[in-house]
Amino acid sequence: MKKTMTLVLSDSEMDALESLSEKRSISKAGLIRQALKLYQTVETRQDNGDKIFIENAARSEKSELLIL
Repeated sequence: MKKTMTLVLSDSEMDALESLSEKRSISKAGLIRQALKLYQTVETRQDNGDKIFIENAARSEKSELLIL
């Protein structure tokens, strides 16, 4: 069963949502769904004791992704 909700965003949050949805050629609702799935995946992995890193191979840099 699908449910509807109202979401209030700041101007900058709406700009980011519109920009990303256009860049990825998906709806704003689709982008929010993908972001939620990504957040759930990251949180589950962290709950299991995993660390998640973002790597820039060109500069040999790694940064740990932390969810607060």
